[in-house]
Amino acid sequence: PGTGAPTLAKEKVINGLSGSTMGYTVALGIPELREKIADLYWRWYKIKVDPERIIVTPGSSGSFILAFTGLFDVGDTVGIGSPGYPSYRQILKALSLNTCAIKTTSDNKFQPVATDINYNNLDGLLIASPANPTGSMLNKDELEGLMEACDQKQTVFISDEIYHGIEYDARAVSALEISDDCFVINSFSKYFSMTGWRLGWIVVPYDYIRQFERLAQNLFICAPHISQVAALGALDSHDELKQNLETYRANRALLIEQLPKIGFKKFAPPDGAFYFYIDVSEYTDNSLNFCKAILEEVRVAITPGIDFDPERGLETVRLSYACSTSDLKKGIRRLNNFMSKYRL
Repeated sequence: PGTGAPTLAKEKVINGLSGSTMGYTVALGIPELREKIADLYWRWYKIKVDPERIIVTPGSSGSFILAFTGLFDVGDTVGIGSPGYPSYRQILKALSLNTCAIKTTSDNKFQPVATDINYNNLDGLLIASPANPTGSMLNKDELEGLMEACDQKQTVFISDEIYHGIEYDARAVSALEISDDCFVINSFSKYFSMTGWRLGWIVVPYDYIRQFERLAQNLFICAPHISQVAALGALDSHDELKQNLETYRANRALLIEQLPKIGFKKFAPPDGAFYFYIDVSEYTDNSLNFCKAILEEVRVAITPGIDFDPERGLETVRLSYACSTSDLKKGIRRLNNFMSKYRL
Protein backbone atom coordinates (compact mmCIF):
# COMPACT_ATOMS: atom_id res chain seq x y z
CA PRO A 1 0.00 0.00 0.00
CA GLY A 2 0.94 3.62 -0.49
CA THR A 3 0.20 4.33 3.18
CA GLY A 4 2.65 3.65 5.98
CA ALA A 5 2.21 1.93 9.32
CA PRO A 6 -0.66 3.29 11.43
CA THR A 7 0.09 6.10 13.85
CA LEU A 8 -0.56 3.94 16.92
CA ALA A 9 1.92 1.37 15.61
CA LYS A 10 4.65 3.97 15.34
CA GLU A 11 3.85 5.34 18.78
CA LYS A 12 4.14 1.84 20.23
CA VAL A 13 7.61 1.54 18.71
CA ILE A 14 8.77 4.93 20.02
CA ASN A 15 7.61 4.09 23.52
CA GLY A 16 8.92 0.54 23.32
CA LEU A 17 12.44 1.56 22.29
CA SER A 18 12.93 3.55 25.48
CA GLY A 19 12.03 0.64 27.74
CA SER A 20 13.28 -2.50 26.01
CA THR A 21 16.47 -3.95 24.57
CA MET A 22 14.40 -5.45 21.72
CA GLY A 23 16.10 -8.81 22.12
CA TYR A 24 14.83 -12.18 20.95
CA THR A 25 11.22 -13.05 21.67
CA VAL A 26 9.90 -16.57 22.05
CA ALA A 27 9.72 -18.31 18.68
CA LEU A 28 5.92 -18.38 18.59
CA GLY A 29 5.69 -14.62 19.09
CA ILE A 30 4.94 -12.23 21.94
CA PRO A 31 2.03 -13.73 23.93
CA GLU A 32 0.19 -10.39 24.04
CA LEU A 33 0.33 -10.13 20.25
CA ARG A 34 -0.95 -13.67 19.75
CA GLU A 35 -3.85 -12.89 22.09
CA LYS A 36 -4.71 -9.74 20.14
CA ILE A 37 -4.60 -11.64 16.84
CA ALA A 38 -7.01 -14.16 18.38
CA ASP A 39 -9.28 -11.22 19.31
CA LEU A 40 -9.19 -10.14 15.67
CA TYR A 41 -10.76 -13.45 14.63
CA TRP A 42 -13.62 -12.84 17.02
CA ARG A 43 -14.04 -9.26 15.86
CA TRP A 44 -14.01 -10.09 12.14
CA TYR A 45 -15.57 -13.55 11.99
CA LYS A 46 -17.10 -14.22 15.42
CA ILE A 47 -14.96 -17.34 15.85
CA LYS A 48 -12.81 -18.27 18.83
CA VAL A 49 -9.20 -19.09 18.03
CA ASP A 50 -6.90 -20.23 20.83
CA PRO A 51 -3.81 -17.95 20.86
CA GLU A 52 -1.71 -21.10 21.34
CA ARG A 53 -2.48 -22.00 17.71
CA ILE A 54 -1.12 -18.70 16.37
CA ILE A 55 2.53 -18.54 15.32
CA VAL A 56 3.99 -15.13 14.48
CA THR A 57 6.41 -15.19 11.53
CA PRO A 58 8.69 -12.87 9.51
CA GLY A 59 6.01 -11.80 7.05
CA SER A 60 3.56 -14.20 5.44
CA SER A 61 6.58 -15.50 3.50
CA GLY A 62 7.86 -16.97 6.77
CA SER A 63 4.50 -18.67 7.24
CA PHE A 64 4.64 -20.21 3.76
CA ILE A 65 8.14 -21.53 4.44
CA LEU A 66 6.98 -23.04 7.73
CA ALA A 67 3.90 -24.59 6.14
CA PHE A 68 5.66 -26.02 3.10
CA THR A 69 8.56 -27.33 5.20
CA GLY A 70 6.41 -28.75 7.98
CA LEU A 71 3.65 -30.32 5.89
CA PHE A 72 5.32 -31.76 2.80
CA ASP A 73 8.24 -33.97 1.82
CA VAL A 74 10.57 -33.55 -1.16
CA GLY A 75 8.70 -34.43 -4.34
CA ASP A 76 5.21 -33.75 -2.96
CA THR A 77 2.81 -31.76 -5.14
CA VAL A 78 0.94 -28.63 -4.09
CA GLY A 79 -1.84 -27.18 -6.20
CA ILE A 80 -2.13 -23.42 -6.70
CA GLY A 81 -4.51 -21.42 -8.84
CA SER A 82 -3.14 -19.86 -12.02
CA PRO A 83 -3.05 -16.88 -12.26
CA GLY A 84 -1.66 -16.58 -8.77
CA TYR A 85 0.97 -14.98 -6.58
CA PRO A 86 4.33 -15.92 -8.20
CA SER A 87 6.25 -16.47 -4.96
CA TYR A 88 4.11 -19.52 -4.15
CA ARG A 89 5.66 -21.56 -6.91
CA GLN A 90 9.15 -20.16 -6.36
CA ILE A 91 9.18 -21.06 -2.66
CA LEU A 92 7.84 -24.52 -3.50
CA LYS A 93 10.55 -24.96 -6.12
CA ALA A 94 13.28 -23.87 -3.69
CA LEU A 95 12.08 -26.55 -1.26
CA SER A 96 12.13 -29.26 -3.97
CA LEU A 97 8.33 -29.48 -4.04
CA ASN A 98 6.27 -29.76 -7.20
CA THR A 99 3.70 -27.16 -8.23
CA CYS A 100 0.47 -28.14 -9.93
CA ALA A 101 -0.71 -24.96 -11.66
CA ILE A 102 -4.50 -25.18 -11.82
CA LYS A 103 -5.70 -23.25 -14.86
CA THR A 104 -8.58 -21.28 -13.43
CA THR A 105 -11.16 -19.49 -15.55
CA SER A 106 -13.16 -16.28 -15.37
CA ASP A 107 -16.34 -18.40 -15.10
CA ASN A 108 -15.09 -19.56 -11.69
CA LYS A 109 -13.68 -16.15 -10.73
CA PHE A 110 -10.15 -17.43 -11.40
CA GLN A 111 -10.42 -19.71 -8.36
CA PRO A 112 -9.93 -23.49 -8.11
CA VAL A 113 -13.06 -25.64 -7.85
CA ALA A 114 -13.72 -29.00 -6.19
CA THR A 115 -13.28 -30.96 -9.42
CA ASP A 116 -9.71 -29.67 -9.65
CA ILE A 117 -8.99 -31.57 -6.45
CA ASN A 118 -10.66 -34.72 -7.70
CA TYR A 119 -8.78 -34.77 -11.01
CA ASN A 120 -5.31 -33.97 -9.66
CA ASN A 121 -3.18 -36.03 -7.31
CA LEU A 122 -2.37 -33.29 -4.80
CA ASP A 123 -0.67 -33.50 -1.44
CA GLY A 124 -1.75 -29.96 -0.68
CA LEU A 125 -3.91 -27.13 -2.02
CA LEU A 126 -3.15 -23.45 -1.47
CA ILE A 127 -5.92 -20.95 -2.16
CA ALA A 128 -6.06 -17.17 -1.79
CA SER A 129 -9.28 -15.26 -1.20
CA PRO A 130 -9.19 -12.35 -1.93
CA ALA A 131 -6.68 -13.32 -4.57
CA ASN A 132 -3.67 -11.65 -6.12
CA PRO A 133 -3.82 -10.66 -9.01
CA THR A 134 -7.58 -10.88 -9.60
CA GLY A 135 -9.10 -9.64 -6.34
CA SER A 136 -11.70 -12.44 -6.55
CA MET A 137 -13.16 -14.07 -3.44
CA LEU A 138 -14.67 -17.43 -2.60
CA ASN A 139 -18.02 -17.36 -0.84
CA LYS A 140 -18.67 -19.73 2.06
CA ASP A 141 -20.27 -22.47 -0.05
CA GLU A 142 -17.41 -22.40 -2.57
CA LEU A 143 -14.78 -22.46 0.16
CA GLU A 144 -16.56 -25.27 1.96
CA GLY A 145 -16.76 -27.29 -1.25
CA LEU A 146 -13.01 -27.01 -1.76
CA MET A 147 -12.26 -27.94 1.83
CA GLU A 148 -14.56 -30.97 1.71
CA ALA A 149 -12.93 -32.15 -1.53
CA CYS A 150 -9.50 -31.83 0.11
CA ASP A 151 -10.68 -33.71 3.16
CA GLN A 152 -11.98 -36.58 1.04
CA LYS A 153 -8.65 -36.82 -0.79
CA GLN A 154 -6.57 -36.31 2.38
CA THR A 155 -5.13 -33.17 0.79
CA VAL A 156 -3.72 -30.53 3.13
CA PHE A 157 -5.68 -27.26 2.85
CA ILE A 158 -3.81 -23.94 3.17
CA SER A 159 -5.68 -20.63 3.01
CA ASP A 160 -3.84 -17.40 2.22
CA GLU A 161 -5.96 -14.67 3.83
CA ILE A 162 -3.46 -11.84 3.56
CA TYR A 163 -5.99 -9.48 1.92
CA HIS A 164 -8.75 -10.01 4.47
CA GLY A 165 -10.14 -6.72 5.71
CA ILE A 166 -9.86 -5.24 2.21
CA GLU A 167 -13.22 -6.19 0.74
CA TYR A 168 -16.11 -4.24 -0.74
CA ASP A 169 -19.58 -5.67 -1.35
CA ALA A 170 -19.26 -8.81 0.79
CA ARG A 171 -17.14 -9.92 3.74
CA ALA A 172 -14.27 -12.32 3.13
CA VAL A 173 -14.80 -15.77 4.66
CA SER A 174 -12.03 -17.38 6.69
CA ALA A 175 -11.35 -21.09 6.30
CA LEU A 176 -11.42 -21.22 10.11
CA GLU A 177 -15.15 -20.48 9.98
CA ILE A 178 -15.58 -23.88 8.33
CA SER A 179 -12.99 -26.13 9.96
CA ASP A 180 -10.02 -26.10 12.33
CA ASP A 181 -8.37 -28.79 10.21
CA CYS A 182 -6.59 -26.31 7.95
CA PHE A 183 -3.67 -23.89 7.92
CA VAL A 184 -4.49 -20.19 7.66
CA ILE A 185 -1.90 -17.56 6.80
CA ASN A 186 -2.24 -13.81 7.22
CA SER A 187 -0.01 -10.76 7.47
CA PHE A 188 0.30 -7.20 8.69
CA SER A 189 1.45 -6.08 5.23
CA LYS A 190 -1.81 -5.31 3.42
CA TYR A 191 -4.79 -4.29 5.56
CA PHE A 192 -2.50 -3.07 8.34
CA SER A 193 -0.22 -1.29 5.84
CA MET A 194 3.07 -2.58 7.31
CA THR A 195 4.80 -4.11 4.29
CA GLY A 196 8.41 -3.39 5.23
CA TRP A 197 7.99 -4.43 8.85
CA ARG A 198 7.90 -8.07 7.73
CA LEU A 199 5.36 -9.58 10.09
CA GLY A 200 2.76 -12.27 9.52
CA TRP A 201 1.20 -15.26 11.24
CA ILE A 202 -0.09 -18.75 10.65
CA VAL A 203 -2.88 -20.55 12.54
CA VAL A 204 -2.26 -24.28 12.82
CA PRO A 205 -4.17 -27.25 14.32
CA TYR A 206 -3.15 -28.19 17.86
CA ASP A 207 -1.24 -31.28 16.72
CA TYR A 208 1.16 -29.13 14.69
CA ILE A 209 2.04 -26.41 17.20
CA ARG A 210 5.17 -28.01 18.60
CA GLN A 211 6.42 -29.12 15.19
CA PHE A 212 6.04 -25.63 13.73
CA GLU A 213 7.58 -24.08 16.85
CA ARG A 214 10.72 -26.19 16.43
CA LEU A 215 10.98 -25.24 12.78
CA ALA A 216 10.52 -21.55 13.60
CA GLN A 217 13.21 -21.73 16.30
CA ASN A 218 15.71 -23.10 13.79
CA LEU A 219 14.71 -21.17 10.68
CA PHE A 220 13.98 -17.69 12.09
CA ILE A 221 14.60 -17.71 15.89
CA CYS A 222 11.76 -15.19 16.06
CA ALA A 223 9.95 -12.55 14.04
CA PRO A 224 11.41 -9.03 14.45
CA HIS A 225 10.72 -7.89 18.02
CA ILE A 226 10.22 -4.27 17.06
CA SER A 227 7.67 -5.24 14.40
CA GLN A 228 5.72 -7.29 16.92
CA VAL A 229 5.54 -4.23 19.18
CA ALA A 230 4.32 -2.11 16.26
CA ALA A 231 1.66 -4.70 15.47
CA LEU A 232 0.17 -4.27 18.94
CA GLY A 233 -0.61 -0.69 17.99
CA ALA A 234 -1.76 -1.57 14.49
CA LEU A 235 -4.41 -3.91 15.85
CA ASP A 236 -5.96 -0.96 17.73
CA SER A 237 -5.89 1.42 14.74
CA HIS A 238 -9.49 0.86 13.68
CA ASP A 239 -10.37 4.36 12.44
CA GLU A 240 -7.16 4.91 10.47
CA LEU A 241 -7.38 1.53 8.78
CA LYS A 242 -11.04 2.08 7.90
CA GLN A 243 -10.02 5.33 6.21
CA ASN A 244 -7.46 3.44 4.14
CA LEU A 245 -10.23 1.07 3.08
CA GLU A 246 -12.44 3.97 2.05
CA THR A 247 -9.62 5.25 -0.17
CA TYR A 248 -9.36 1.83 -1.84
CA ARG A 249 -13.12 1.79 -2.27
CA ALA A 250 -13.09 5.20 -3.97
CA ASN A 251 -10.16 4.17 -6.18
CA ARG A 252 -11.93 0.99 -7.20
CA ALA A 253 -15.07 2.90 -8.17
CA LEU A 254 -12.99 5.39 -10.15
CA LEU A 255 -11.28 2.64 -12.13
CA ILE A 256 -14.54 0.81 -12.82
CA GLU A 257 -15.73 4.05 -14.41
CA GLN A 258 -12.56 5.12 -16.18
CA LEU A 259 -10.90 1.92 -17.44
CA PRO A 260 -13.48 1.30 -20.21
CA LYS A 261 -13.08 4.90 -21.37
CA ILE A 262 -9.33 4.39 -21.65
CA GLY A 263 -9.83 1.20 -23.65
CA PHE A 264 -9.51 -1.47 -20.97
CA LYS A 265 -12.91 -3.12 -21.11
CA LYS A 266 -12.20 -6.77 -20.32
CA PHE A 267 -12.04 -7.07 -16.54
CA ALA A 268 -14.14 -8.14 -13.59
CA PRO A 269 -14.40 -5.66 -10.70
CA PRO A 270 -12.39 -7.05 -7.75
CA ASP A 271 -14.27 -8.41 -4.73
CA GLY A 272 -11.34 -7.57 -2.45
CA ALA A 273 -7.64 -6.62 -2.33
CA PHE A 274 -6.62 -3.67 -4.54
CA TYR A 275 -5.96 -5.02 -8.03
CA PHE A 276 -7.62 -5.16 -11.43
CA TYR A 277 -6.66 -8.07 -13.69
CA ILE A 278 -7.23 -6.92 -17.25
CA ASP A 279 -7.35 -8.76 -20.57
CA VAL A 280 -5.30 -6.73 -23.07
CA SER A 281 -5.24 -9.32 -25.87
CA GLU A 282 -6.83 -6.87 -28.32
CA TYR A 283 -3.75 -4.65 -27.97
CA THR A 284 -0.83 -7.03 -27.51
CA ASP A 285 0.32 -10.64 -27.40
CA ASN A 286 3.24 -9.73 -25.14
CA SER A 287 2.19 -8.14 -21.87
CA LEU A 288 5.80 -7.74 -20.73
CA ASN A 289 6.65 -5.51 -23.69
CA PHE A 290 3.31 -3.73 -23.32
CA CYS A 291 4.08 -2.87 -19.67
CA LYS A 292 7.62 -1.81 -20.57
CA ALA A 293 6.27 0.58 -23.19
CA ILE A 294 3.80 2.12 -20.72
CA LEU A 295 6.58 2.60 -18.18
CA GLU A 296 8.98 4.13 -20.69
CA GLU A 297 6.47 6.37 -22.48
CA VAL A 298 4.19 7.66 -19.71
CA ARG A 299 5.98 6.58 -16.50
CA VAL A 300 3.22 4.37 -15.10
CA ALA A 301 4.13 0.98 -13.64
CA ILE A 302 1.71 -1.91 -14.13
CA THR A 303 2.54 -5.60 -13.92
CA PRO A 304 2.57 -8.07 -16.84
CA GLY A 305 0.26 -11.04 -16.38
CA ILE A 306 3.07 -13.45 -17.18
CA ASP A 307 4.30 -12.92 -13.61
CA PHE A 308 1.11 -14.59 -12.36
CA ASP A 309 0.38 -17.03 -15.18
CA PRO A 310 3.46 -18.21 -17.13
CA GLU A 311 1.32 -19.91 -19.79
CA ARG A 312 -1.53 -17.47 -20.43
CA GLY A 313 -0.28 -14.24 -18.89
CA LEU A 314 1.07 -12.65 -22.07
CA GLU A 315 -2.43 -11.35 -22.74
CA THR A 316 -3.15 -9.84 -19.29
CA VAL A 317 -1.88 -7.14 -16.96
CA ARG A 318 -2.42 -6.33 -13.29
CA LEU A 319 -3.12 -2.79 -12.15
CA SER A 320 -2.80 -1.84 -8.47
CA TYR A 321 -4.80 0.99 -6.91
CA ALA A 322 -3.20 0.91 -3.44
CA CYS A 323 -2.26 4.58 -3.69
CA SER A 324 -3.79 7.97 -3.03
CA THR A 325 -6.75 8.95 -5.21
CA SER A 326 -4.82 11.95 -6.50
CA ASP A 327 -1.95 9.73 -7.65
CA LEU A 328 -4.43 7.33 -9.22
CA LYS A 329 -6.06 10.15 -11.21
CA LYS A 330 -2.64 11.18 -12.46
CA GLY A 331 -1.92 7.61 -13.52
CA ILE A 332 -5.27 7.35 -15.30
CA ARG A 333 -4.50 10.49 -17.32
CA ARG A 334 -1.13 9.10 -18.32
CA LEU A 335 -2.59 5.72 -19.28
CA ASN A 336 -5.22 7.51 -21.34
CA ASN A 337 -2.47 9.33 -23.22
CA PHE A 338 -0.68 6.05 -23.89
CA MET A 339 -3.83 4.30 -25.11
CA SER A 340 -4.81 7.13 -27.45
CA LYS A 341 -2.66 5.52 -30.18
CA TYR A 342 -5.04 2.54 -30.19
CA ARG A 343 -8.09 4.73 -30.68
CA LEU A 344 -6.96 6.23 -33.98
